[in-house]
Amino acid sequence: MRLFDMHCDTLYRAYTEESTLFDDSFHISFNKIKGISPYIQCLAVWIPDEYRGEAAWKLFKGCVSKLKKQLENTDITWCKTAEDIRNVYESKGKGIILTVEGGAVLGGNIQKIQTLHDIGVRMMTLTWNGRNELGDGIGETNDRGLTDFGKAAVKEMEKVGIIVDISHAGERLFWDVAKITTKPFIASHSNIRTITPHKRNLTEEQFHELIRRGGITGLNFCAEFLNKNKTNAQMYDIIEHAEYFLSLGGKNNIAMGGDFDGAEIPLDMLGIESMPKLYEMFLTHFGREISDAIFFGNAYRFFTENM
Repeated sequence: MRLFDMHCDTLYRAYTEESTLFDDSFHISFNKIKGISPYIQCLAVWIPDEYRGEAAWKLFKGCVSKLKKQLENTDITWCKTAEDIRNVYESKGKGIILTVEGGAVLGGNIQKIQTLHDIGVRMMTLTWNGRNELGDGIGETNDRGLTDFGKAAVKEMEKVGIIVDISHAGERLFWDVAKITTKPFIASHSNIRTITPHKRNLTEEQFHELIRRGGITGLNFCAEFLNKNKTNAQMYDIIEHAEYFLSLGGKNNIAMGGDFDGAEIPLDMLGIESMPKLYEMFLTHFGREISDAIFFGNAYRFFTENM
């Protein structure tokens, strides 16, 4: 099977826990991807809300240093261009895309957007759950949307070529982004609120806007976002969210955004090694064309067109 997953926190764990991308105790280990080819994984540097200013930048730089060392003497491609992604696809190889989860990494300095791109970042969520210099995350009760700096940062991201990611964004911030962006944007790891009424999931109106703008969302495996009772969450819940997104006309606009190593996942799911089983479940429920689009094709198309 082919897999393109738009979000995980494995790099953050590898750095903060002094481990590796090959740690078999993690949800994702590049030792555990047998039967998955090609495989493209977005690796996020998560910036927790307690990190601001220089501390946030230091965390990011530490994760980048870890990534560079981890990729030495491997056959894993760090994808920085659409051509890199195509080469991984054609060779049935392994690739990663570096992303950032939290615009606090900028420390309010717009020049760092170009620096991020130069380093190799190709997507960034504007917030985590709290408030930062760009605006308000979904955890803020007084959602004020994008700040003036946030509006400038979004425009600069589009200019230099970093994809705007609105997972974790407050609802007002989402609509501010929709108003000022000229390119498609993304929700890398968000489910649908109609099935599970968690504030981190998208509303139908938000998903319709993503469709209208040519954007895409990634199915999130977090148990709390999959099922009203997270202890009852199972892999089949992922199918239910996919089915509802499809009912809204989103067959070209959903992909995988598992949130591996950053969330509590269903009890019947181990990690990346469970993806072939999940794929077989999708095949049974949706057939090959839709399943292949969700597991690989939609994200592949989006990133090759927008990176």
